[in-house]
Amino acid sequence: MSDATKAASTPVLELDGARATIRLNRPKHLNRLQPDDLEALLKLFDRIEADPAIRVLVLTGTGRAFSAGYDLNSVAERASSTVEQRSAGSAFEVVADRLEDLGVPTICRLNGGVYGGSTDLALACDFRIGIDACEMFMPAARLGLHYYKSGIGRYVTRLGVNNAKKLFLTAQKIDAKEMLRIGYLTGVVLSLEELDEEVGKLATILAGNAPIAMRGMKHTINQFARGQLDGEAADQRARDSMRGAEIKEGIKAFAEKRPPRF
Repeated sequence: MSDATKAASTPVLELDGARATIRLNRPKHLNRLQPDDLEALLKLFDRIEADPAIRVLVLTGTGRAFSAGYDLNSVAERASSTVEQRSAGSAFEVVADRLEDLGVPTICRLNGGVYGGSTDLALACDFRIGIDACEMFMPAARLGLHYYKSGIGRYVTRLGVNNAKKLFLTAQKIDAKEMLRIGYLTGVVLSLEELDEEVGKLATILAGNAPIAMRGMKHTINQFARGQLDGEAADQRARDSMRGAEIKEGIKAFAEKRPPRF
């Protein structure tokens, strides 16, 4: 663990070439998220979007859990806020939606359990790789909380109606094997060493692909999932790609039997 992650703090950003890693960093409390953490995440997302050298983002946690979710005391405080009562969403929803809409591809490195609202943060990532000891549960029904709309939508579109109902309405915990079966995890490994290896492999692949094409296709896929496709805009992105520098380099690299340099 680096010096930057020894003491509890808001999320930590680490840069390694084209790869950015955001590490949730309150390990003594299983990386339970506070309001300050949400503000810090939004700023980090903006920083990543503004840096063209960053091609992939990895989201992970410090210690033995990915995250225990949002601090319940903060939920109670928000519920009594007149500002929050007028709002259709929440600060947590804004963060999850922003993460889903990031232009760069995103990987959630699930180093341990993922609970509550943090299950939606992971779902907002494009890929989720976890160790076989990880587990998850969504306790909203047990807490008397109606979860926010976009979070329920992510569960439904990514996991299906039946799995969304099971997880939300029963509030039962499931293990890594079941998380993989229902599609919550896109990959499972046996150790943290293997986790780093698999995440690194995937990050390298994503960082080496055409960033403009990936950004556009990710946007189109997300719109399809939400049932909100702007077909004209998607068609325009496809036409633009046929005239862009990326396809010229891709075809040239293919002909020369070498990796493309985007």
